[in-house]
Amino acid sequence: MKNKFRSVCMGVSLLLTASPALQAQNKITFHTDAPTQTINRNIYGHFAEHLGNCIYGGFYVGDTSRIPNIKGVRKDIIAALKALKIPNLRWPGGCFADTYHWKDGIGPKEKRPTIVNTWWGGVTENNSFGTHDFLDMCEELGTEPYLAGNVGSGTVQELADWVQYVNFSGKSPMSDLRQHNGRQQPWKVQYWGVGNEAWGCGGNMRPEYYADIYRKYATFMSGNLFKIASGANSSDYNWTEVLMKNIPLHMLDGLALHHYSVIDWNKKGSAVDFSEEQYFRTMRSACFMDTLVRRHSAIMDKYDPKKKVALVVDEWGGWYNVEAGTNPGFLFQQNTMRDAMIAGVTLNIFHNHSDRVRMANLAQTVNVLQAVVLTKGEQLILTPTYHVMEMYKVHQDATLIPIDVQSNKYTYKNEQLPAVSASASKDKSGVTHISLVNIDASKAQEITVQTGAAYKSVAGRILSSAKLQDHNSFTQPDKLRPVAFKGAVLKNNTLTVKLPPFSVVVLELQ
Repeated sequence: MKNKFRSVCMGVSLLLTASPALQAQNKITFHTDAPTQTINRNIYGHFAEHLGNCIYGGFYVGDTSRIPNIKGVRKDIIAALKALKIPNLRWPGGCFADTYHWKDGIGPKEKRPTIVNTWWGGVTENNSFGTHDFLDMCEELGTEPYLAGNVGSGTVQELADWVQYVNFSGKSPMSDLRQHNGRQQPWKVQYWGVGNEAWGCGGNMRPEYYADIYRKYATFMSGNLFKIASGANSSDYNWTEVLMKNIPLHMLDGLALHHYSVIDWNKKGSAVDFSEEQYFRTMRSACFMDTLVRRHSAIMDKYDPKKKVALVVDEWGGWYNVEAGTNPGFLFQQNTMRDAMIAGVTLNIFHNHSDRVRMANLAQTVNVLQAVVLTKGEQLILTPTYHVMEMYKVHQDATLIPIDVQSNKYTYKNEQLPAVSASASKDKSGVTHISLVNIDASKAQEITVQTGAAYKSVAGRILSSAKLQDHNSFTQPDKLRPVAFKGAVLKNNTLTVKLPPFSVVVLELQ
């Protein structure tokens, strides 16, 4: 069943061609008779790089800190991420991954060598947070680790040894070393990235060269692993073509894609003090994710019609200028209702393309880019992005309900975007959820939903605010949070919903 949402949220702004009176009204139609597919919970993955205060001062404060912790990891962050039900966590990078040598981060902390983090701020990395620390933290979180291997400055043997160190249960040099360092049983890590951004900070490679490098590294990574190739930079469709053509399907489980919602890479603008024009341009970039997923998927379909290989969008989110007075290399930015819009629209896109998008990672978890958690000393705040992901978690491993969406336009000057974004699913208990986003900066949207089923009740929550620039701060940590939504009426299999401007709603139908 063709989903019209896919045809309207394509990230390209359209010239005005019709008067408001001729524009389509907001209408959503469920297609419950369509073939079923699952919204993989791994779409809700996160990303923790050794960058700024994501690890040190974020996740990790050390076991001597006054801040309550478990083996040096903040208890409040653990609790917050458990509440999100995060399915996987990517580490140690990012660009940092291709300068990281894992053996520097094992053994007694006082004996670990230091390095300089040349990518992010030129600070000294003391390697006090390493493989054991990360994998033990993932166990505490109840999440799957996703390790990014060093291909750029590492060796095949180094990555093969890492796989053996964390996964092998028999006797070997690496399993003996793991046990010597205090871990008897292996962690059994399934998800492995074979390098990161090989087209850029991972080595400035050509796709033909990287395809051969990938084949070489993957050959020596033993075990039943889910191997993910370093994929395209946004709309570099040739990169995807070359990799899918030159890497045998039996060697490839996932192909990465990176895309950030950016106004202009040379003039990113403030995370908080932004105009409607800047907001519109950010949302145009966010909506472009639909085009990217569609076009990269079409290329993958040529070589993989059975969709064995997952499209793994393992870096996505908003990217702005850092906050005033902070290290430019630390990428610390606030998180406003604009970021809630990015999160809601992007997750809806992933849901509606869940036949191919089966894993994704928001960049990043704590204190970096579009973070779900910000910390300052002992304080911790949850961002609007956190709240959207918490509202949306009901879709994890649920069955997608294909929908048609007819949307009014959000108009800015002579450009347009679809005002309404949506996705729907039915969970294992038979409860239906629909996620709705209105990105219009000034106009409310009334939406008619033809459910095609005899639901008896509707309830839900909304995240909204008076200003797009509103955010949670350390002085007002709960300024933005979801509240009960009263703007939905269910009658004769038709749901009518009134969405305020720039708001996110998740409804439960029973």
